[in-house]
Amino acid sequence: MEERLKFGIFIVAYNAITTLTKVLDRIPQDVWERVEEVFVFDDCSQDETTLLAKGYKHFKNRDKLNIYRNEANLGYGGNQKKGYKYAIEKGYDYVILLHGDGQYAPESLSDFIKTAEKEKPAMVCGSRMLNKRSALKGGMPYYKFLGNIILTTYQNIMLNTKISEFHSGYRMYRTEVLKKLNLDKYTDDFHFDTEIMVELIHRSEKIVEIPIPTYYGGEICYVNGLKYAFNVFLSVLRYKLWSLGFVSCDWVDPRSKTKYAPKKSPLSSHKRVEMFVPQNSEILDLGAEGNYVDELKRKNCSITGITLSEIPEEAKRKYDEFFLEDLEKNDWRKRIEGKKYDVIILADIIEHLREPRPLLSFLKDFLKQDGIVIASTPNIAHFYVRLALLFGFFPYGSRGILDETHLHFYTLRSFKKLFEREGYKLIKKRYTPIPFELFAGKNKISRAVALFIEYFYYLFVKIVPSLFAYQMVYLFKRNN
Repeated sequence: MEERLKFGIFIVAYNAITTLTKVLDRIPQDVWERVEEVFVFDDCSQDETTLLAKGYKHFKNRDKLNIYRNEANLGYGGNQKKGYKYAIEKGYDYVILLHGDGQYAPESLSDFIKTAEKEKPAMVCGSRMLNKRSALKGGMPYYKFLGNIILTTYQNIMLNTKISEFHSGYRMYRTEVLKKLNLDKYTDDFHFDTEIMVELIHRSEKIVEIPIPTYYGGEICYVNGLKYAFNVFLSVLRYKLWSLGFVSCDWVDPRSKTKYAPKKSPLSSHKRVEMFVPQNSEILDLGAEGNYVDELKRKNCSITGITLSEIPEEAKRKYDEFFLEDLEKNDWRKRIEGKKYDVIILADIIEHLREPRPLLSFLKDFLKQDGIVIASTPNIAHFYVRLALLFGFFPYGSRGILDETHLHFYTLRSFKKLFEREGYKLIKKRYTPIPFELFAGKNKISRAVALFIEYFYYLFVKIVPSLFAYQMVYLFKRNN
């Protein structure tokens, strides 16, 4: 029998003397009975919020209500960090964030609990924008309504998501997921909500939205709207640039996993690899990611994939054969002993190997007489890296040219020489621009704009590839 989930309701409060008791009164009785605790964290209010809450606990006989006051003001984000750590220590499965100013309806708490019990998500977000008309009817000011739409659209484009609202503070988190996050790295300011949600998206955690009513009354808002919007803009932009390998982003754990997005642009490395593969080929894909398997199948190719890292089951099933093996150990060779291949693909894998030369040497044993090797890797001499070094930076990221898992870095020449030393001859070469499509998300207009920029940038790649090429894709044959 499945264990009953434990819920805690976490109320953040600051100068909430006129609203907090009304919020507590509006929590349905069945919710009081269902949850383990309702805990209020007063962020060093300048009024008597804490005293009032303690009086309410006594007169209403609410044993499940506990009130804590911060000795110093921690900020909206800092107060949340403290509350989430408290919920983790108490052993709750889920913690629901509710505001003490009455802006979010306590009557909706049962909807959060039901969603958690049914779907077991990492996060449930109450959205006022699933029904935009009700948001306006609920008194949301027009400037906030438009700002919400603009910022959310920007975030959806940058994060490749379809979320109706990023800016609701009515949320629920699974504590098992919160344990994995470095909460102390997040901001203490109001865009804390943005940073934690971005990392959950980065980790491909399950996020569920539920509709909530909108209420704007006489509560005092302590958020500087322009500053908040600017911070949200910068945080999302920084994450996006970090995910592409351009800057550092210390509030995202680089060890967290995210699905590697396939590149569909005709100028991308994935498409270049596909173009090099002849029809009806037998293929050995080393470091298999599954990003171009569908296209190769349409060429009537049979594909064997070998990689060290797990990939989704759906991607595995696309291969004719798939093995999880360490390419720097010899065991994987037994899997394909006696086989010869028309094409061996080494797409963005060489830079991850401690000793790539032995692998390149014995791969010739698995290559047919006229077989080809297709290899790609980032260009460490890209102008961005040169500029960063000029100013004393080497900004590692989760992917891209300065991916933290890269053990070797190559220029256009050094990558060619690596293969030539192991008895290969370069037959064809193609260079790729910066993958601007990864900025575009799913919006058709933004993707069209990104593609235009990509083709324009490619003009510079053609003129000076050593400076502007983001990646190189080479086709080799054995040097007889």
